[in-house]
Amino acid sequence: MNATHHVYIALGSNKGDRFKHLQDAVDLIFSEIGTIHNIAKVYNTPAVGFDGDDFLNTCLALETTFSADKVMDKLQQIEKRMGREKRQSDTYESRIIDLDILFYDTCILKNEHLVVPHPEIQNRQFVLQPLKDIAPKLEHPVLKKSMTDLLSECADHSEIEAINIWLKNPTRQYDFSKFNYIAIEGNIGAGKTSLAHQMSNDFNAKLILERFADNPFLPKFYQEPQRYAFTLEMSFLADRYQQISDDLSQLDLFKDFIVSDYDIYKSLIFSKITLPEDEFKLYRKLFYLMYKDIAKPELYVYLYQNTERLQENIKKRGRDYEQNIDDAYLEKINAGYLEFLKNQTELNVKIIDVSNKDFVNNRSDYVWLLGEINQ
Repeated sequence: MNATHHVYIALGSNKGDRFKHLQDAVDLIFSEIGTIHNIAKVYNTPAVGFDGDDFLNTCLALETTFSADKVMDKLQQIEKRMGREKRQSDTYESRIIDLDILFYDTCILKNEHLVVPHPEIQNRQFVLQPLKDIAPKLEHPVLKKSMTDLLSECADHSEIEAINIWLKNPTRQYDFSKFNYIAIEGNIGAGKTSLAHQMSNDFNAKLILERFADNPFLPKFYQEPQRYAFTLEMSFLADRYQQISDDLSQLDLFKDFIVSDYDIYKSLIFSKITLPEDEFKLYRKLFYLMYKDIAKPELYVYLYQNTERLQENIKKRGRDYEQNIDDAYLEKINAGYLEFLKNQTELNVKIIDVSNKDFVNNRSDYVWLLGEINQ
């Protein structure tokens, strides 16, 4: 998983429908840059440094996997997309939308395109007031003072007035907390672990990850499948039972729901493919004895990827023991899952084709996938 960064962004507009411009910018920041955690109140403030109409100003806090330079580049693209024209002079002027990075983690950056922290933070009440709203204890990495302290010391005493309309956080449109337990499933290389990680981070969920990497029989199985199939499936059966029992029984009062990157029924799906008929019948009997009382997910998401994309993903992640998996094996797994889901009556299932999506590296594809899951 790519590292996430905490970013604070200032937004302002003094042309046209100012509030709509702010909301449009918030929506585009969410879809293009990262998950928005907080949005401050909106304030009406006079233009500073030039004669012009009053601004509406606010700021927001978000998490992103992009670098500071990439965030700045994307903010400039959003400004251009919304109709902001290139500055005609070196002086301040009216604009449809103005987007600036205030803080990027605790970094101190300076290059020809970007200065972080923004050099004017401590001098602008219209920046400090909304920052104080959402992060009063946030410390300026250069000045070593909180937003509360900087606001109290600020020499800018321009009139600033909060308006009684709040911007909507687009993150809130995804209500996954209506489910206590969501399972993300898919073939080898489908991206289920990446998606579970991201949803857990963005929506305050308890994360359950399959401990396949610790299984000593997995590399051996890929080398000699007939010899190690039953041993592998039995070890997975025992380990999944232990893990899912422990994780589902341990409530976390500070999390909104549970998301896992596997479901217990994958044991049946894989064992039916890998085991001879007589061994599978024995395995199935043991499975139902062990799992009859285990909680089932309230939402089961199956990420379908075609074989070509699966192979590309497998190559990218570079696990040595997976590099010789052939297409036929992946196709059998896909068929096994789809057959199981077609006849499934106990689970709330959503099958989503992500073959033409890169939701790990493309933010807009990830947002699209959230929408498909939330329908």
